Amino acid sequence: MSTLRLGDIAPDFQAETTEGTIHFHEWLGDSWGVLFSHPADFTPVCTTELGTVANYVPEFTKRNTKVIALSVDGLESHKEWIKDINETQNTTVNFPIIADEDKKIATLYDMLHPNASEKFTVRSVFVIGPDKKIKLTLTYPASTGRNFEELLRVIDSLQLTADYSVATPANWKDGEDVVITPAVPDSDIPAKFPKGHTPIKPYLRMTPQPNK
Repeated sequence: MSTLRLGDIAPDFQAETTEGTIHFHEWLGDSWGVLFSHPADFTPVCTTELGTVANYVPEFTKRNTKVIALSVDGLESHKEWIKDINETQNTTVNFPIIADEDKKIATLYDMLHPNASEKFTVRSVFVIGPDKKIKLTLTYPASTGRNFEELLRVIDSLQLTADYSVATPANWKDGEDVVITPAVPDSDIPAKFPKGHTPIKPYLRMTPQPNK
């Protein structure tokens, strides 16, 4: 399987999860999705990550986004691990974890990086749009836990820029000014951006976030 790229259709699959059998595209429906992999069950960093995601589910739901995890261990192992996650992270895991013992889905999504580990998946993240296309990919080493605040920030940006002719600048957060894309001529700005804009350079024009 070649590396998946931005704009590719996220491969569909059927899988056994802690919340039953799913068909991935059908399960996503009209939602955005975050698919993220874990090196193994009962590992310390993953335990903190899954607990964090459980606490963030209301934030993902606000953004019409479903989350689903993957580990190459089996279903019974996942269910036992969830008990530990709930206990140690003071939460309730409220999203599915895929059992991928044969590594078919991990292979489909190129989550196995032999130079990092021949056995374990790396910490991959895929953000997938309602059109089933891959909007973002991130790959972390097994030793580094992910920043889920950053994932929410990226989803805010992706959803905003999908609907308006804007881009988000460095370190942007929801509610801050955004960049008008170069494709918009100056003459169209008043109609498209009635809140006004600030020209800094001909190619750098700022405007208040249009959906706020």
